[in-house]
Amino acid sequence: MAHLISEKVEAGADPIDAVREMLPQLRGAFALAILFRDRPDLLIGARLGSPLVVGIGEGESYLGSDALALASLTQRVIYLEEGDWVICSRDDVRIFDQDNQPTQRPVTLSGVDGELISKGNHRHYMIKEIYEQPIVVAQTLRSYLRRIDETLTLPIPDFDLSQIKRVTIVACGTSFYAGMVAKYWFEQFARVPVDLDVASEFRYRAPVIEPGGLALFISQSGETADTLAALRHAREEGQKIAVVVNVPTSSMAREAHLLLPTHAGPEIGVASTKAFTCQLAVLAALAANLARAKGRLSDEDEHSVVKHLAEAPAALNAALAYEDTIKAVATEIAMARDVLYLGRGTNYPLALEGALKLKEISYIHAEGYAAGEMKHGPIALIDETVPVIVIAPSGPLFEKTVSNMQEVQARGGKVVLISDYDGIQEAGAGCLATITMPKVHPLIAPLVYSVPVQLLAYHVAVTKGTDVDQPRNLAKSVTVE
Repeated sequence: MAHLISEKVEAGADPIDAVREMLPQLRGAFALAILFRDRPDLLIGARLGSPLVVGIGEGESYLGSDALALASLTQRVIYLEEGDWVICSRDDVRIFDQDNQPTQRPVTLSGVDGELISKGNHRHYMIKEIYEQPIVVAQTLRSYLRRIDETLTLPIPDFDLSQIKRVTIVACGTSFYAGMVAKYWFEQFARVPVDLDVASEFRYRAPVIEPGGLALFISQSGETADTLAALRHAREEGQKIAVVVNVPTSSMAREAHLLLPTHAGPEIGVASTKAFTCQLAVLAALAANLARAKGRLSDEDEHSVVKHLAEAPAALNAALAYEDTIKAVATEIAMARDVLYLGRGTNYPLALEGALKLKEISYIHAEGYAAGEMKHGPIALIDETVPVIVIAPSGPLFEKTVSNMQEVQARGGKVVLISDYDGIQEAGAGCLATITMPKVHPLIAPLVYSVPVQLLAYHVAVTKGTDVDQPRNLAKSVTVE
């Protein structure tokens, strides 16, 4: 691109004209910020398929990937639309659409300031964000629960869910695991069939999509390229589009019929923590809303759901009290080369998420499995050098999970059991370590049991001395396919 622009400038073109002529020659996705050595007062930006934001200051302007990147400089931002390009100077911003026609885009206040992106007294953003979870989950639930009459609501109360016959959930990474938990909830509460897809695969398997279904997309940033492309494909197929995002001004939010915001606040650490638990809170509320709309949730059951979801912030706070125990376990796990995570039901996605967290920030190879699948192959990996993290709250699936855990122990595997007091009392003997969680209703268990797997990954990474907030080869918002 630099060569194309240089050729045109050397041939006598004005820098702005050179960029205007160059842009139609580009293929693929891009977000550009172009500076000229001999024009320090000129900044040109352009976007296609990747996000770009203009920041408006006092006698200055900026370009950034999102409002968060500009938070320490300005809260006044302009979100460029697909194909837009912009000419920035100290006192002026001129925007053109993909047809090179002058256009106006609204200036909005991001609401993100420097205080919100400070680490405060914490060593890393990740641990700060783990400890913010009780507060931000409470903030998120306020948009979905009416505590006065113990009923459910949505940000768009009149959005009709009653005719939804099928739900398609699409996401990547940690958001995909939130979607896996949601699949259990949608099918259990609303008795609606759910398809679950990795966003990068969705368009390429020729999915059978019937018009009138609900396509649900989950993304922390709302800019994930694979998820955004999948959203546009689903919209073309006649789906109602719902999005769960942490950035209500993002591309996905702007293209949705139903915006379901999480209110996690800025998440700086690359490994998602508070955004994940807020996603779970929103998805639980949405599943219950769908069940009510389908006539499968009685008034009494609705009151019960609201009551249990409202207990989540306090339960998260109680889970955080066990950090010292988890820190001690982390010193053992940090010496391992391989780690396995096991869970059943909604704890299976948590096993996958726990393994992902450990891989992301400690660089230890880790895998998550449904506990019942151990005997179908993975148990061959078990020896005394492979710690196995078992996520097993007491309840209907506990005995089956313990049976799988005992198979591991019988082969010399070192087990770390994460359960409540009853579970630890029943099955904790013979474990390398146990981590006791508060006893909670199964609906909120995925939120609460997220805390120990997050803290374990964090303290293993700290013990190993890796870069917790910015792990190698990773980015917070993946805006390329």
